[in-house]
Amino acid sequence: MKFLTILLLFVIPTQWEPDFENAKKIAKEKHELILLNFSGSDWCGPCIMLRKDYIDSDTFQDMAKSNLVLVNADFPRKKKNQLPADQVKRNEALAEKYNKTGQFPFTLLLDADGKVLKTWTGKPEVSVEEWTQEIQTICNAHK
Repeated sequence: MKFLTILLLFVIPTQWEPDFENAKKIAKEKHELILLNFSGSDWCGPCIMLRKDYIDSDTFQDMAKSNLVLVNADFPRKKKNQLPADQVKRNEALAEKYNKTGQFPFTLLLDADGKVLKTWTGKPEVSVEEWTQEIQTICNAHK
């Protein structure tokens, strides 16, 4: 059973928390930071590349598991990808507070109270390893 649990930790990617208020609670309990990503998952090329090349990378995922609560405020356009109304409302509220200019992708690192520690507009201009290390350094400074 232990083997299966350990295997699942490595196979299952980090989960995204759909509710920002719950993400703040989890971050407080676990002494972690929140990574909030604004994306247009079905229309924004840089958003798709950020997710594929950076966020879904093993390097980032390994670091995120023990340092971050991930929240994705997604704004898909295609009818088949529409989110439930309650999720749309939550994402719009997040955009009103954290992304008033409507930048995509736009990524923020927040503390457990929702205070902005760092932002990235677009896809990072450094390697995934450098970006992940930058986030890790900020996480370490806030533990």
